[in-house]
Amino acid sequence: MHLKKISLLNFKNFSEANFNFEHKINCFVGKNGVGKTNILDAIFHLAFGKSYFNTLSVQNIKHGEEFFVIDGEFEKQNRSEQILCSLKKGQKKILKRNGKLYEKFSDHLGFIPLVIISPTDADLIREGSETRRRFIDSVISQLDNVYLHQLINYQKILQQRNALLKYFAANRVFDNETLEIYNEQLATFGSTIYEKRKSFLEEFIPIFNHYYQDISNSSEQVQLVYESQLESLDLLSLLRENINKDKALQYTSVGIHKDDLSFEIENHSIKKFGSQGQQKSFLIALKLAQFEFVKKQSGEKPILLFDDIFDKLDEMRVSKIVAMVNNESFGQLFISDTHPERTESIVKQTHQSYKIFNI
Repeated sequence: MHLKKISLLNFKNFSEANFNFEHKINCFVGKNGVGKTNILDAIFHLAFGKSYFNTLSVQNIKHGEEFFVIDGEFEKQNRSEQILCSLKKGQKKILKRNGKLYEKFSDHLGFIPLVIISPTDADLIREGSETRRRFIDSVISQLDNVYLHQLINYQKILQQRNALLKYFAANRVFDNETLEIYNEQLATFGSTIYEKRKSFLEEFIPIFNHYYQDISNSSEQVQLVYESQLESLDLLSLLRENINKDKALQYTSVGIHKDDLSFEIENHSIKKFGSQGQQKSFLIALKLAQFEFVKKQSGEKPILLFDDIFDKLDEMRVSKIVAMVNNESFGQLFISDTHPERTESIVKQTHQSYKIFNI
């Protein structure tokens, strides 16, 4: 799997741009603000149908324009695949494969395996549980379309149950029979999601631990700990037990939407007790474990995007990543960096074919 070329039209700061890529390593170098990360985000769009950095799709349209178009040509299993993603103001985003429109973006997810490592990944440590749940769900969903639909259904039912609780409070009424219908539906989807998350993490955590030790050359122990209310009780029982609390709060206080992934070093929070170097190693190990997991499950080497990470790494960690590229662990690699000389020095060490784009 590799991206052969991409064309951008009115995407972020690009009016029009075309790039033909090397099948192994491609580097975008230039000063801050010139659009290096935007090219990586365009590639991410073709894999996921959305931006990695901006949740409001319309803000990805170049200022003063009405639409954007991203058009990419991939080679997958010796076949050419054209993926097009476009958006016009006031209309729905369009995603096409070989000219055929996807009715659901979720049907495309996983077709182009891709992993991005970016400074914004620090949010996984800094932000709340929703960010970490999103990480778990994004990895599983790339490989399991059924899981994604179960997740979508769970969220719909959760919204309906919350709306019903608000209705009860506003009208000073209560209908347990109607609520029980939502309870049973939530429990059905939620229990399956919980089991899949648990199964995923049982396989994922050892891979993560391996990468952390490898990158950091460290003897300290790190832990990923899955925290879920369903560990102690099944979801249907939890919903029934907490009905008075939910009525008072006017929202659903228990369920898999409260799950979290605790990041720890020597059994303490890495957010509070980890050094900057340890946190960087932790995040990169997390994303490389994602890469390894997706590669193993899909049978393909995902495209890997490195967004400005060399600026955040010491020489030892960079050399470790270079060694991984050398042993053919990675497939196609895209790198953004502000220092052209540093970038070229790093990629030369890989002894792989590369191309440098001065942006």
